[in-house]
Amino acid sequence: MFRGIPVEWPLMVVQLLSFTPWLVVPAALALVLAVLGRRLWVIITAAALLAVQLFWLFPLDAGKPETLPAGTATVSVKVMSLNSEYGEADAAAIVSMVRENGVQLLALQEHTQGLEDRLGAEGLEKILPHRVSEPNDDASGGAVYSAFPLEAVGLLPDTPFRMDVTRVLLKDSSAGSAAVLNLTNVHALPPVDERIGQWRSDLDKVARQASRPGSQLLTGDYNATYDHSEFREVLDKALAGQEGRKLVDVGTASGGRFSPTWPMEGLPLPGIVIDHMVTSPLISSSDYSVHRIPGSDHAAIMARLVVPAG
Repeated sequence: MFRGIPVEWPLMVVQLLSFTPWLVVPAALALVLAVLGRRLWVIITAAALLAVQLFWLFPLDAGKPETLPAGTATVSVKVMSLNSEYGEADAAAIVSMVRENGVQLLALQEHTQGLEDRLGAEGLEKILPHRVSEPNDDASGGAVYSAFPLEAVGLLPDTPFRMDVTRVLLKDSSAGSAAVLNLTNVHALPPVDERIGQWRSDLDKVARQASRPGSQLLTGDYNATYDHSEFREVLDKALAGQEGRKLVDVGTASGGRFSPTWPMEGLPLPGIVIDHMVTSPLISSSDYSVHRIPGSDHAAIMARLVVPAG
C-alpha cells in the first residue's frame, strides 16, 4: 500500500519502503501455499499480490533511453561510481577495478585525503590523469577522476554533503566526435531522524540540476531506492513539461533491481539499491554491473554510457 501512494510518508515507512523488492519472495510463497490449499479466492488474492510485486520490481513505466536519429555522432564512456565509506575503501581494489574494466570516468563519494594519497600510490592518475577533488575527513568529500579533461562547474546549494557538478569533455579521436557530459557527484543525506526533510531537499536539488540543458549524468549515493516516491520524482519531474520524457535510472532500466549496493559489510541483511546512475534520456547505457569493494559498505556501480555528440 505504502509503495503505491506517492506521499511524504513518515520516517519508519520511508525506511521500510527500501526493502519493497524483497516482498516478492513472501508473495510468491503465499501463492504456492494458496494453490496447495485449493481455495480459489485465496489463490486469486495471492496471485494479485504477486502481480503487483512483480510490477513494482520490473516497472513498465520506468524511464528508458530514447533512440537517437540515424547518423547521430556519439561518444562512449565507461563510468564507475563508489561511496568509499569515509575513504576506507581499498585503494588497490579500486585501481584494479578501473584498470581491468577500462573505466574512463570515476566518481567517488566520502572521499578523503588519505584515500586520495593511496590511490595516487597505486597509480590511478596514470590511468585517469584528470581530477577534480575536494577531500574531507567526514562524509562530505568527493572526487572525480577521468581519462578526459574536466572543468569544475559548481556545487549544488544547501546540501550537507558536497555535490559537485563537473563538465567532462568527452572525445572519440577515432570517430572524430566530441561530447560534453555534465556530471553531478551525488551524495544525499540519509533519511534518518529529523533529517528526513533534508534528504527530500537534497533529492529536489538533484532534480533541479537534471533539468538543465545538455547531457546529464547524476551518479552516486542517493540514499534512496526506486521504491521511494521521492527518487521517482527526481526521474519524473526533471523533464516536466516534456510530455512522456523521463530521466533514466540505469540500474532499473537494466533489470538490476535485485543487485544490492548496500550494505556490503556487517550482518547478512537483505540488500537494497541506493546507489544509482541517472542519465538524460538521450544517453544510452549497457553493461550495468555491481561490484564489491573491500573496505566499503557500498558496492561500486559501473556501466557504459553512449553520449550524443555536441
